[in-house]
Amino acid sequence: MKRFLLALTVCIACIAPSVVSAKNTAVKASPPDKAHLQKIWDGWGTLNPDNVAKFYASGPHTFFDIAPLKYSSWDEYQKGVRQVLAGFKSAKFTVNDDAELHPAGKYVWGTATVKDEMTHKDGKVDTGTFRWTVVFEQQNGKWLVVHEHVSAPLQ
Repeated sequence: MKRFLLALTVCIACIAPSVVSAKNTAVKASPPDKAHLQKIWDGWGTLNPDNVAKFYASGPHTFFDIAPLKYSSWDEYQKGVRQVLAGFKSAKFTVNDDAELHPAGKYVWGTATVKDEMTHKDGKVDTGTFRWTVVFEQQNGKWLVVHEHVSAPLQ
């Protein structure tokens, strides 16, 4: 019995440092930058929410959009915005040079204005600039959007 306990203690002593080391080497992604912001909007430019899903966290998160007003999860957002985007045949979004990103603990929050050009299926073209506020949280080595607010100035 003493040999067993000794062997068990030696095994635990050998394994423990590698477990602690593995925990401390969790995958850390570089914080988002302006290029990352543009990738998100390039994905939206495809008019297919499936192409931006990889940038958004699942679960109960709040996303404010121009139309309709509010979504309470990525699943709800993806479903609702798909209906809105169905009326367009093309879109192009450009994150302007005023983009700012601010680390805040386990989050990064950012603001930008985004130039848009969207062509309806009937050929009518809408252009403008809207505001974008976004909050990222690092999850499983990726920076995912956990809150977003898109709004257009009153005209």
